Amino acid sequence: MKRIKAACIEQTIHFQLKEDLGHAAAVHAVKDELEHYKTQLNRSRTKYKIVEEIAQPDDSIIIKIKKQYTGHNCGDYLD
Repeated sequence: MKRIKAACIEQTIHFQLKEDLGHAAAVHAVKDELEHYKTQLNRSRTKYKIVEEIAQPDDSIIIKIKKQYTGHNCGDYLD
C-alpha cells in the first residue's frame, strides 16, 4: 500500500492586464487581483511561499509560487 507523505504544487501565474481598461486602471486591477489571490490563500489556510514576484515591462505581474496541495502535508517543500 502507498501513502502520500508530502505534496506540494509549484505554479507560475501571470496576472495579465485587462485590455478593455485604460493602462492605469488595468495596472491597479492587476495589483488588486494579486492581493485578492493572496488573501484567498490565507483565508483558506493554504500554506504557500511566493518564490519570485516579477513585474513585467507592461506592468503585469508574474509570480512563482509553491503551495500546499489539497490539504496534504508539505514536508520541507516550503522551507
